[in-house]
Amino acid sequence: MLQGNISRVTEFILAGLTEKPEFQLPLFVLFLGIYVVTVVGNLGMITLIQFSSHLHTPMYVFLSSLSFIDFCHSTVITPKMLVNFVTQKNIISYPECMTQLYCFLVFGIAECHMLAAMAYDRYVAICNPLLYNAMMSYQVCFWMIFGVYCMAFIGATTHTVCMLRVHFCKLDVINHYFCDLFPLLELSCSDTFINEVVVLCFSVFNIFVPTLTILSSYIFIIASILQIKSTEGRSKAFGTCSSHISAVAIFFGSLAFMYLQPSSVNSMDQGKVSSVFYTIVVPMMNPLIYSVRNKDVKVALNKFLERKCFL
Repeated sequence: MLQGNISRVTEFILAGLTEKPEFQLPLFVLFLGIYVVTVVGNLGMITLIQFSSHLHTPMYVFLSSLSFIDFCHSTVITPKMLVNFVTQKNIISYPECMTQLYCFLVFGIAECHMLAAMAYDRYVAICNPLLYNAMMSYQVCFWMIFGVYCMAFIGATTHTVCMLRVHFCKLDVINHYFCDLFPLLELSCSDTFINEVVVLCFSVFNIFVPTLTILSSYIFIIASILQIKSTEGRSKAFGTCSSHISAVAIFFGSLAFMYLQPSSVNSMDQGKVSSVFYTIVVPMMNPLIYSVRNKDVKVALNKFLERKCFL
């Protein structure tokens, strides 16, 4: 009875990335491969950090948390997306859609703020190395991670509660491969002004605030690096930040393209391409970026593999 009051639509059909039959199988194979790499990469990173004692530092505590977020973020989206490539109609029930929306928002918002926390960690490590152990103790790391998830749950809960008040009538085809905010609002037959204001306000907070934190951190970082006289010292300092910069550029660039445009300008077809980056590509690339461009991770991986080989 309550469900009927909330919405006249009991299920939705996810349109997916493309309706062309000749693309379905190649895309299924492609995204299945990406998902496998994502799962192996992120769970492997978490395992490596857990069992490598010299990686038990704040930087890698944040990286382990980021890997967990990436794994969950991808798992919320990709399996249902893969179903769309092998079925004629990818049906998702109303409760499942709202659950997917909520989980997607939790891990999406968490990733924004986790990347900002990692930028602050690098700022302290490079600009205040003598105070690093005091400023970035395990207690501080715990509370920063706790704060990241608090903001994620508050933001996701607010968006989802606002979405639950929206009525959906006859149209039930979501022009997307998962339940996202803008595609759902497009189907609404009720006033969505409040939802759009909430989306804009929270998007500004969850994108601009972490972005400003990251930019501010790197302004101070670059200023400190330029004061290092030796070329080797500058190269080493830049090396500790390059992986994070790469991850930030890809994630925030695609996220801003999707959520910081007016609804009249934002095209869902363009949004799908942008969404692929921050929901599927970024979770796969982060562990690859941090493993390939990080000497500590490569050393830990070699030691871990050597121990396994001698068992």
